[in-house]
Amino acid sequence: MKQNIAKRKMPGKNQHGRNHLSNYLIPVFMLVITATAVNFVCAEETFQLKVVTDRENAIYETGQPATFLVTLMKGNKPVTTGEVSYIVDDFITAFPPPNNYPKGKSKIGSGSKITVTSKQPGFLRCRVSYRTPENPLIRATAGASFSPLKIQPSLPVPDDFDEFWAHQKTELAKIALDAKLTPVKYANESIECFDVQLACLGGAPVSGYFAKPKNAKPKSLPIILWVHGAGVGSSSLGNAARGAASKMLSMDINAHGLPNGKPAKFYSELRAGKLKGYPFFGREDRETIYFQGMFLRLVRAIDFLTSQPEWDGRVVAVIGHSQGGGQALVAGGLDQRVTFIATGVPAICDHSGRAIGRINGWPKLVPTETDGKPNTKILQVARYFDAVNFASRSHADAIMSVGFIDPTCPPSSCYAAYNQLSGEKQIINEPLMSHAAPAHIHKAFFEAIKKHVKQKGAK
Repeated sequence: MKQNIAKRKMPGKNQHGRNHLSNYLIPVFMLVITATAVNFVCAEETFQLKVVTDRENAIYETGQPATFLVTLMKGNKPVTTGEVSYIVDDFITAFPPPNNYPKGKSKIGSGSKITVTSKQPGFLRCRVSYRTPENPLIRATAGASFSPLKIQPSLPVPDDFDEFWAHQKTELAKIALDAKLTPVKYANESIECFDVQLACLGGAPVSGYFAKPKNAKPKSLPIILWVHGAGVGSSSLGNAARGAASKMLSMDINAHGLPNGKPAKFYSELRAGKLKGYPFFGREDRETIYFQGMFLRLVRAIDFLTSQPEWDGRVVAVIGHSQGGGQALVAGGLDQRVTFIATGVPAICDHSGRAIGRINGWPKLVPTETDGKPNTKILQVARYFDAVNFASRSHADAIMSVGFIDPTCPPSSCYAAYNQLSGEKQIINEPLMSHAAPAHIHKAFFEAIKKHVKQKGAK
């Protein structure tokens, strides 16, 4: 299915080296699905179950019917007898769904059809399954959106949000950069690379790889900052070098301020030990929550990059996927030097979604109590670290990707952030994508950044 790209320009608001998906996506304990058709080999023939919407872009207005079309093939021939099971939900419910969402069985014939609608902006998904004659169960999933551009934040921005973060940045500014650059060898001799360590608040330094073209003239280069998805690992020398090869001041930082280039065992031990469950560390208090240090490291990295004599003074782009996508949104709202955000299936969005009965994004920071309501104390803290609220403070241009069947960073949470962005923006809608950062999206993001550089008139 072709990607669907929506472009909009919104009026401004008067408010305040691993080139690998592990850099961007969440760790293996989360399920990653990138297709809605599942195959099962049986007697040298393949069963293929597929579900799609009756509109290629899977976008409807509230109140309009959306029909999920289910097909089952065996080899090259349609299966015409039997039945498939289905369940429709809003990403919150598992089994059984509430009465207002359909579930049941549908006979296979000329094509099974399941029609749904929604009275409020949001997303519904349809999960179908079929038990083969040999008993293995195969499954497929599709999503439908209803007036996604009308999805609003689940709770308002805290009254002292700007004051809180202004104070954090003031405290950060009191600390000297104390930049430590160590040259790193790289095959491309037209660029020079460094391991960089920068002093920061939050208990950890900024740790990354920095690369730039050799002999670049002063005030000639835009900035690109690469940020990571969830997990524990080294910064990516490959990412830093890629940006430099495209004539940018390029830096890739890991999310935790960890030393770079260590053996795999070093990071795996941290992942299983000291940093296990890090998204939930200190979440009872806005002064101790883990994300505070992570977010301030974004500002400190930009401090370093903008201090370079080669910076053109025009462009600061931040790019990432999943947790990195959330960080990109945060950077745009926290630091007005950011001019472009490339945010893929962003995490850290809509932490307070459950407060209004909507699914919240990764890492599901706010726990739900036995009465079905979010924990009150953690809910209030989470609002200061919600990428949706930072998006409302950003004036940067942006590109975002969203997967309509993404259970990790649900599409409603992504759109809640997208709709708050006030710069020129575009979104890549992927109706048949779950939590992923495929090659065509990486390409689209990098091309969008290069276009932004050209539009800003970089030398």
